[in-house]
Amino acid sequence: MKAEAEPAARSGEAPDARGLAALILGASLLGFAAMLVRWAAPAGPLAVGFYRMLFALPFVAWLARGRGRPGTGRAQAWALGAGVCFVLDLWMWHSALHHTSAANATLLVTLAPIWVAVVSVLWLGVRLRRRFWAGVLLALGGALVLGLAKGARWGTGLGELLGALASLAYGAFTLALGRARRDLSAPEALFWVVVCCTVLFGALGWARGEAFTGYPARAWWALLGLGVVVQVVAWWLITWGMGHVPTNLGAMGLMTQPVATVILGWILLSETVRPLQGLGTLLVLAGVALCAFTPPAAIPE
Repeated sequence: MKAEAEPAARSGEAPDARGLAALILGASLLGFAAMLVRWAAPAGPLAVGFYRMLFALPFVAWLARGRGRPGTGRAQAWALGAGVCFVLDLWMWHSALHHTSAANATLLVTLAPIWVAVVSVLWLGVRLRRRFWAGVLLALGGALVLGLAKGARWGTGLGELLGALASLAYGAFTLALGRARRDLSAPEALFWVVVCCTVLFGALGWARGEAFTGYPARAWWALLGLGVVVQVVAWWLITWGMGHVPTNLGAMGLMTQPVATVILGWILLSETVRPLQGLGTLLVLAGVALCAFTPPAAIPE
């Protein structure tokens, strides 16, 4: 992978196979997040987010060293905006878990590619082929099957609303990150996202009175893993990949995260994989593949 900054792929260009592979690999590594968050207990959700970013900050600062260039102020603002959206996404998703099942909350967050596709068509002038929309629906159907296999049921409505709002924030994060990558290298964009998230998670956690100390050793190791494996390695791969594929395809690639969570839970936690989960996994992968191999529609001059 090239170390220097690369221009982000426009929505009308064919995706770079390396970029898509990096994005899917990074999204797959995000599958570790659910287990690490579980092992980080008793740390609260905002404290988890703060330490995840704080432990990642020295690494991303080192990756981004000496890459600052004049004339990238607007791109940096887009990266900071992406950080704000990411904090809102995680905060609302963690809050949704207190009002509905984890399956419900996770399932609703997978609506993000729909919002990205709609914004791409209505505001960015992108022309998406029918096969791309078919891939989106196929992957969403797979996410629905995965959610049902985990026991997704309609709750009081508040948790579902928060989950849907989290998906909007995640979609906005994807669009803002894709915009920032037009002018920033992957390390630069990731650095500004992490800086923003560190400050906001810390301020919100302090305001809400979450404890930032007194955790057992296992929790600290889990938080370190979140910072290094998830926030540095996984998100560097995703950020690099987002610069080489259209944003709407990037949003679809991120849907491989729940698939990875199922597989990792089976391998590392000896969780039984139900037939429905296997079906959902295949549907998600088929939908992402259909989108990846659908050539972009020509944009009229």
